[in-house]
Amino acid sequence: MNASEQVHNFATASKIGAVVNLFKRKFPAATVDLKPWVHSPEVANFLDPYSLDLGLHFPGISRLLQARSILFQIRLHAEDSSLRAVGIEALGYNYRGKCWHFSTIDRWAFWGDPKPIPEGEQDFKEFCQQVLQTFWAD
Repeated sequence: MNASEQVHNFATASKIGAVVNLFKRKFPAATVDLKPWVHSPEVANFLDPYSLDLGLHFPGISRLLQARSILFQIRLHAEDSSLRAVGIEALGYNYRGKCWHFSTIDRWAFWGDPKPIPEGEQDFKEFCQQVLQTFWAD
């Protein structure tokens, strides 16, 4: 579900803001879209109410990540009044379409072609670890 639609309290807004700042710190040329999904009946069938979805876009192809855009999904579990992250799914896209998939739920691995270069993989994994820590902290 669009991250902008998941803001129901200050704590969630702060965590989303922290994710945006973490990404901009790692990849300063990128922009962040808090509404990557359009509203349509087709898309509504696929939206997960227990996720925060963001679009991460580069002003060309990122040399490190070998992608122009990334659909970034933080999978959530509602615990009392707070949201806890259970994992991250990410899809990298270039001009030809989907080029790679990354998951913290499986083995913290990238699949596809072209995958990020090793330095990009490491930077992205560090970013994901920081995002998970943000949603585990109170």
